[in-house]
Amino acid sequence: METPRAPLAQYFDDWYAGMTVSPVKDEIQQRHLGLPPRLLSTSLLSWEGIAEVTAALRLSPGDTLLDLACGRGGYGLEIAARTGARLVGVDFSGEAVRQAGEQARRLGQAADFQVGDFTATGLSPGEARAVLCVDAIQFAPQAAAAYRELRRVLSPGGRAVLTCWEPVDPDDERVPARLRRVSLGAGLAAAGFSSIVVTERPGWRAAERSMWEEAAVLDPGDDPALRSFHDEGVRSLATFPLLRRIMAAGTAP
Repeated sequence: METPRAPLAQYFDDWYAGMTVSPVKDEIQQRHLGLPPRLLSTSLLSWEGIAEVTAALRLSPGDTLLDLACGRGGYGLEIAARTGARLVGVDFSGEAVRQAGEQARRLGQAADFQVGDFTATGLSPGEARAVLCVDAIQFAPQAAAAYRELRRVLSPGGRAVLTCWEPVDPDDERVPARLRRVSLGAGLAAAGFSSIVVTERPGWRAAERSMWEEAAVLDPGDDPALRSFHDEGVRSLATFPLLRRIMAAGTAP
């Protein structure tokens, strides 16, 4: 792994490792996002959001779905089960990949989870029929190269669907620098995608607010995962009005 990304990957390794001993965090997240206990989320896509993303991916049985920055694999596994797609999950955290593989085995689902990153997924050109990236593109060190990788691995007519947050005002320095740079539509367009549709999802955002409000007032004790969850809740509420919840989809020519 390239040196500039190593500290961030180590951070996420530790973050994912903490989740294995903190079921309370999962319970809170699942309750607010409407997720079943089997779905181990590491992002903030709700049950309603999964249905919208699945429809936008336009998968058929046997198609290959790349879940990029897959985390513990919950969203990709759910969508693959709904559509009959072949799932390939890629994440730069080895711990996330390990947990995703274990969850697939518990659920009895076939999936391939592997370590990679936004610009080196390990897939061949045109191998995927769809690419999903949930709430993670802001972590790509080179955003333009990440969007080009999405385009490279898709077959003609394949779909890329991304979710994230975008700033209401890109010049507002109260917004974290990573998120100030996010523009899903512009990234897809620059990479050569067509039929790009960008939509705001305020309903998803409302579910996030209620979750963060609970996280911000809980007592994490000595649980590192709950401490991280609590701290993120405090930070998220402080910038909540400054961000919009976005889903974007585009087609590879």
